[in-house]
Amino acid sequence: MSSWNAALELGGLDIDSTFRETVFAQLRESFGQMSSPSTAPTSAQHAFEKRAAAVKAPKSDINALILDYLTMEGYPKAAARFCKEANLQPQQPDPSIQMRQQVQHAIHSGNIEMAISALNEFDPEILDTNPELHFLLLRLQMVELIRQCEGGNVIPALEFATKNLGPRAAANPSFLGDLEKTMSLLLFPHDKLQPELAALLDSDFRRTTAAKVNEAVLLQQNQRREAAIRQFVRMRAWAETSARAQKKDLPESLDVGLDADKEESGDNGDNDNNGDEPMMTT
Repeated sequence: MSSWNAALELGGLDIDSTFRETVFAQLRESFGQMSSPSTAPTSAQHAFEKRAAAVKAPKSDINALILDYLTMEGYPKAAARFCKEANLQPQQPDPSIQMRQQVQHAIHSGNIEMAISALNEFDPEILDTNPELHFLLLRLQMVELIRQCEGGNVIPALEFATKNLGPRAAANPSFLGDLEKTMSLLLFPHDKLQPELAALLDSDFRRTTAAKVNEAVLLQQNQRREAAIRQFVRMRAWAETSARAQKKDLPESLDVGLDADKEESGDNGDNDNNGDEPMMTT
C-alpha cells in the first residue's frame, strides 16, 4: 500500500496512534524527497545529491504542506486527525471541507446527481456562473446513465440528453461537439470504442471532473485552487529543465518520489471505498 493510500484511510478507520504516526512518517518522507531527490548513500553519489541530502526541511514546514494537501483536496477526516497528531490549526472551516469531500466522493462513485445537488445546496452560484462546469457535470451524468444501460434500455439516457444537454448545446455551439461524442457511446459496444470515446468511460474522466469542481468551489471561496505541493512539483520540474538546458552538472535522473501506483491502490474507477474518503490521486 502506498503512503498516499494509507493516509487516505485515516479518514475512515479507527486506527491507533502508532499506526497513524507511521503513516504520517511515510508522508513526511515522500514530501521530503522533493528537496532530497536521492539520499541513499552510494559509493558514486553525485555531488548534487550530496548537497541535496544535506538540506533538511523543518518538520513543521512538511507538516503544514501535508495538511495543506489534505485540506485543499477535500479530505476532512484525514485533515482533522492530522491536525490533532501534528498539533496544527485547521486551514479551513470544517463544513467547507466536508462539502468538497462529499461532492468529490459522489463524482468518483458515479453519483453525479448527488454531486450537483450538494453543490447547489452549498452555493447555487458555483454552477449558475460557470456554464462550462455545469455542462461537464451533466455530460458526465449522461455517461453514467449510458454506462448503466449498455445493451438495454437507452430511453433514460436519451431523455436526459434531450432535457438537459440539448438546450445547452443549442445555446452554446461550443458544447455541441462534446454532446455528439457522448451520444456516440449509444451506437457502439463499449468494448470496441475508439480511444477518444473510450476515455469518456474511463475513471480518469471522473477524476478530472472532480478536480475541476473542487477548483471551482475553492475559487468561489477566494481560496487557492490547488494544493501547494502541486505547485512545488511543477516548480521543481521547471527548475530541473532550466538547469539541464543551461548544461548544469546534474545526475542523469532526479526522482521526485511522489508517484502513486495505480495498480497498488487497486483503483478501477468504480471503488466507492465503502463510504470512506475518495481515493487520493496525485
